[in-house]
Amino acid sequence: MMDESLLKLLVCPQSIAPLKQVGNELICEESGLAYPIIDDIPVLLVEEARKIN
Repeated sequence: MMDESLLKLLVCPQSIAPLKQVGNELICEESGLAYPIIDDIPVLLVEEARKIN
């Protein structure tokens, strides 16, 4: 699990909406994207995200 204070600072690079952690991904409900967390590092690149909608 990511540090809660860091998670509060992170936003979706596409929609600038807040993210929530689900497993090894950061989910943006507004843009419908899931960003991977690899080796405890969030990869906040739209090109690397998967669509969830």
